[in-house]
Amino acid sequence: MKVVALVSGGKDSCYAMMKSIQYGHEIVALADLMPADDSVAELDSFMYQTNARIVLDEFQTVLHSPGSIASVGVIHPLAFHLENKDTVISLDNDKASDSSLEKKGSVFVVQGDFPQRSQATCQSNSETTNLVEVRDDRIYISKTKKDNIFSICCWLQDSCKTSAGSHEDLAVVLKHIESQLAGYGFGWEHVLYIHLYVADMNEFATVNETYVRFITQEKCPFGVPSRSTIELPLLQASLGRAYIEVLVANDNSKNVLHVQSISSWAPSCIGPYSQATLHKEILHMAGQLGLDPPTMMLCNGGPSAELEQALGNSEALANVFNCSVSTSAIVLTIYCSADTPLPERLKIQEKQDSFLKQMRLLQLDKGSKCKILDPIFLYVLVPDLPKRAFVEVKPILFVPEDAETAVTSVQNPSSFTVANRWGFQHAQWHDSCIQKCVVSGKICAIILSITENIVVKICSESLGVNDEDVDHQNSVSKGHMERVLRFCVYLLDKVIMENGFSWEDTMNLRTYFPTTSGIPLETLSLALKNSMNELAEMDQRVQVGKEPIYNVVPVLAAGSSAASMNNIITCELFARKS
Repeated sequence: MKVVALVSGGKDSCYAMMKSIQYGHEIVALADLMPADDSVAELDSFMYQTNARIVLDEFQTVLHSPGSIASVGVIHPLAFHLENKDTVISLDNDKASDSSLEKKGSVFVVQGDFPQRSQATCQSNSETTNLVEVRDDRIYISKTKKDNIFSICCWLQDSCKTSAGSHEDLAVVLKHIESQLAGYGFGWEHVLYIHLYVADMNEFATVNETYVRFITQEKCPFGVPSRSTIELPLLQASLGRAYIEVLVANDNSKNVLHVQSISSWAPSCIGPYSQATLHKEILHMAGQLGLDPPTMMLCNGGPSAELEQALGNSEALANVFNCSVSTSAIVLTIYCSADTPLPERLKIQEKQDSFLKQMRLLQLDKGSKCKILDPIFLYVLVPDLPKRAFVEVKPILFVPEDAETAVTSVQNPSSFTVANRWGFQHAQWHDSCIQKCVVSGKICAIILSITENIVVKICSESLGVNDEDVDHQNSVSKGHMERVLRFCVYLLDKVIMENGFSWEDTMNLRTYFPTTSGIPLETLSLALKNSMNELAEMDQRVQVGKEPIYNVVPVLAAGSSAASMNNIITCELFARKS
């Protein structure tokens, strides 16, 4: 990686440069901080030495004495000269060049091997309005009804005919979400988390360029949102090339962790996002890859090694917030690349179990007073991940304000009895479909897995489906799918009501389906919409708004374990009390 070294001339910055070189990074420039007023000597800096006006034209880093704790090195100047700070200094043979340096206020932007990227990120916000025109009937929006914390999703029904790639579709989607936020009196600074789904990970760089035209540090003074970036089979589902889901809060009480520099303890952010965002006792982590922090390279050893490293990185971030993935996780979503063979997926499952067990024992040895949550797991098979990684981990943690009063998962639901819906009556096998993690009176997380065997049980009774409604080439017909989705809504309703929650508490509701099922996404979405409308007619406590509260996510496969990602439908619901 090419890096810029922040130097003061002291031993610490010199040592940092030596470590960067040791880890294989290339130092392409040196940076220094100077006072805004050139006539004032900044002698009272608590962090940096007084800035000299000496420019090193040529220097050599000399290792004075190696040591097991801290090696000692010095900078040996070979050539230097005095320079006024307002003078533009070229990095190319000491000749000023407008093409290599661009002055912006008091900041000099060095353009290296990526001039197009620098140009794109410096575009003004007004340029974001120059977008491809998209008919409103092709833009789809979903929104949960919770007032103080809610999610908004936006996607295109199909890609723009004149679209040049994912970045143009993303610009359309981001512009529409920006408009939605403004309509509620919010902006990007209110966004806690962003799920960024793209059709082609090869366009990751241009997608990031478009992303930072909308979401900037200036627009997010309290910290940019955390983010997970995944490639999904969007085009196979007849969607556009970009799909966005944002989690929004109506206040600015979030606390973010942004790892910007290279370190030995946690990976630096490889995009314009924060590594973790804490809001109202819920810690939302960015998607974690198996990156070795100091080198920012994927670790060797294959998928299971990447998972172990990703979990280790997650644990390092959790420790900053005085918690642990092993004891505080509510939901662990593990994305697996399609390049991960089945035997390696089994190793991933084993590594996950052993890592969490080991970390849990370590927390107990430390005398941790936090009660242990029993997390739920979701494995999702996707076409590709950033950096061609095999695995990406996305944890959600519960971080109580008072660790000693933290509560564990609820085992005994309330005595509230849910009425039978659509003729469904409780059966023992229903429990096999459900994973849940409930923090009493605060959080209810549910993953509902519908396998082909479960479909057979759901549809064992006569459905009265017309022959023309059945596609015999599909494992699940249209009529069966309508019945299955009614069952999903029935069971989700039952679980949230029994645990003292309501649909109004829902922060997000995702429905994953494999594109190999042969059922069009539009058909699924309509069937789910009809099921929710029917539930609202049967129960006055359930209210249906203009936009659906769910979003449908196309994947290659999904399941509750790495070995059995064979669900026909997977529902993920996260609810919390205000």
